[in-house]
Amino acid sequence: MITVTRLNGGRFVLNAELIRVVEENPDTVVTLTSGDKYVVKERMTEVVSKAVAYGRLLRGLEPRS
Repeated sequence: MITVTRLNGGRFVLNAELIRVVEENPDTVVTLTSGDKYVVKERMTEVVSKAVAYGRLLRGLEPRS
């Protein structure tokens, strides 16, 4: 799970394993495999970095912080 921020400042947790597409133009839109879309404040590169780090953590490739 990764924490992201809505445009109104509210934070929520997103299941990174369900991310299908991350787009940025100019707002960052995260589309899940279910088709649900979320507009977040984080840049596309930050969302991708968080998702990759989460995947590494799950697979035991990165220590917990």
